[in-house]
Amino acid sequence: MNFVADERVDRHIVERLREDSHRVWYVTEMEPGISDDVVLALANQENALLLTADKDFGELAFLQLLHTHGIVLIRLAGLSPSRARWKWQLL
Repeated sequence: MNFVADERVDRHIVERLREDSHRVWYVTEMEPGISDDVVLALANQENALLLTADKDFGELAFLQLLHTHGIVLIRLAGLSPSRARWKWQLL
């Protein structure tokens, strides 16, 4: 499966997806600071599911009715970074 992970997605999530043979474009590795519009366009261009920790993509996709192949909002609230990584590794 193809994914585009915005720069607020934890690197461990990206690494785990890659370990499972998924193709992941990671904004942090490509061009940090690019606009949400550009990130969404990349996801559409690559027929990829967008992974984000940023609720602003909901406005782009739903309020402005922009096309997407899907958006997953990742929230690991209440977990320390080390605990969040541990839980992700179990998946």
